[in-house]
Amino acid sequence: MDFSNFNGAEQAHMTKIIEKRQMQDFLRMYSNLVEKCFNTCCNDFTSKALSTKEETCIMNCTEKFIKHSERVGARFAEQNAEAMNAQNQ
Repeated sequence: MDFSNFNGAEQAHMTKIIEKRQMQDFLRMYSNLVEKCFNTCCNDFTSKALSTKEETCIMNCTEKFIKHSERVGARFAEQNAEAMNAQNQ
């Protein structure tokens, strides 16, 4: 986004809004990750500790979720760049 036509206070305000939104998005993604992997992997509540099977499942689930999120983000950036290029032509 181009904030060059805003004064310093407006630019700072917009930056704060964007940072707040990014933090909310991160926390939402983290919460979704925890919920999904917990519900998928943790089935035995007879012990406080995770079993080896549960721990492996959580590691795989987390890795897959992060790779998926990175791929979606990269694809979104590609689409955004294509749209910006098309708009500038």
